[in-house]
Amino acid sequence: MATTTLHWISGKRFVGIDSTNHSVVLSSKDEGVGVKPSDMLLIALAACTAVDVVEILAKKRMLLSSMEITTTGEQDADPPWTFRKIHLKYRLSGAGLTDKAVEQAIQLSEEKYCSVAATVRGVAQITSEFEIINLERNGV
Repeated sequence: MATTTLHWISGKRFVGIDSTNHSVVLSSKDEGVGVKPSDMLLIALAACTAVDVVEILAKKRMLLSSMEITTTGEQDADPPWTFRKIHLKYRLSGAGLTDKAVEQAIQLSEEKYCSVAATVRGVAQITSEFEIINLERNGV
């Protein structure tokens, strides 16, 4: 069972501590010192799938040299501002990456392994796309 702790600092500022004793600063957008809790959900979804994608591609002997995931979320206009649509855009590079392998890794993560996706999927539609960046071709 995972257990986390949230400490109130002052105003609308908090420190969250995860089950492995790592911390993150959170706040409302007007405090401007930490991550907004609703943005943390988007980050958590991206990070959860990222861990799986890295692991799945490694098992296929396809090592990444970089990966970036941009996550956008559409929320209801009224409280509680529920996310209804979440889109993840993966940008990856690495020697030998194929569209098939990347697509399969993302699909396995989002549909089978990622606990955050499994939890959110009941309320929000999750979509994704990916782009493989060939660094050599781009002169990098």
